[in-house]
Amino acid sequence: MTRAPLLAVAGGVLALLTACTLSLLIGARTVDPATAWQALTSFDPAVTDHVVIRARLHRTLAGVAVGAALAVAGTAMQGMTRNPLADPGILGLNAGASAAVVAGIFMLSISRVVEFMAFAFAGAALGTVTVYAVASLGRDGATPVKLALAGAALTAGLGSLVNALVLLDQESLDRLRFWQVGTLGARSLGDVATVGVFMLIGVVIVLAATGTLNALALGDDAAVGLGVHVTRARIVLGIAIILLCGAAVALAGPIGFLGLVVPHAARLAVGSDYRRVVPLALLMGPVLILVSDVVGRVIAPPAEVQVGVMTALIGVPVFIALIRTRRQVGL
Repeated sequence: MTRAPLLAVAGGVLALLTACTLSLLIGARTVDPATAWQALTSFDPAVTDHVVIRARLHRTLAGVAVGAALAVAGTAMQGMTRNPLADPGILGLNAGASAAVVAGIFMLSISRVVEFMAFAFAGAALGTVTVYAVASLGRDGATPVKLALAGAALTAGLGSLVNALVLLDQESLDRLRFWQVGTLGARSLGDVATVGVFMLIGVVIVLAATGTLNALALGDDAAVGLGVHVTRARIVLGIAIILLCGAAVALAGPIGFLGLVVPHAARLAVGSDYRRVVPLALLMGPVLILVSDVVGRVIAPPAEVQVGVMTALIGVPVFIALIRTRRQVGL
C-alpha cells in the first residue's frame, strides 16, 4: 500500500477515535473526560454521570456497527452493480427490511432484536430479488438505471404499505415511531453483540471479495476473462449485503444516505481499487453516523433529532460537494 492510502486509513482511524470520544462525552448532559474514564473502568451505578456514560457506550457501539455495515454494504452494491447511485436505501433493501419488520410488529407483536433481525433478513432478501427481477425485464437486462428505478418504485410502494399498517394500529405506531426514522438508542449491549455477529460475517465476506469487486467493476465480460464466475460472485456478495443491511435495520431502523455517500468519499481519498476503498469505508461509515448522532443530540436541547434524520441532512450537502469535487478532479 502506497503512502497516500496509508495516510487515508490513519486519518480514518483517528477520525473514528475522535467520533467515539465525542459520542461518549457530548449530549444533553456533557460529561468531562475524567468522569467518563472512571465510568468505563470502575462503574458506580449510584453516580448519574456513570450511568449516562454506560448508556452512551452502548449507543456508540451500535453506531460503529451500523455505520460500518451500511458503508460496506453500499460500497459492495456500487461495485457489484457498477452503479454509482447504488445504496441500500435506493435499491429497496432497507424498504424491504423495514416493511417486513413492521408487518411482524403488526401481525405477531414482535419486540426482540432477534425477531426484528429475522424479519429484516427476509424482507431485505425479498426486496433484493424483486428489484433485480423487475430490472432484468426487457432486452438490456438489469442496467444501473433500471435497478435504480425499480428500487425507487419498490421503496415508494413499501413505504406506503408501512404507513398504512402503522396508522391501523396505535400500539404499532408507538413502538415504531422512533425506530422507523432511525435511532441508535434503546439497545442493550447484548443486542449489539447479537446483531454484530451477522455484520461481522458480512464484512469479512466483502473484504475477502475486494478483488472480485474490482473485476466486476470492469464489466461482466472482463470479469469472466479474469476468471470470475459472475453469477456465483453476485450471489455471495448479495448474501453479504443482505446480512449487513438486515442486521443494521434490525438494530437501528432504516438509515439512508450513509451507504451512498461514504463509498464516494472513500474513492476520492484512495482511488477506485476496492482493496483500499472497502477498508476505508469501514472506518468512515461509523464516523458519519456518530457525528450525525452527536449533532442530533445538541441541535435542539433537551429533545434530540434521530440519527436517521441527521444522516440525511448532513449527507445531502456532503454528497453534492463530493460530486462537484469528483467532476473537478476528473473522477
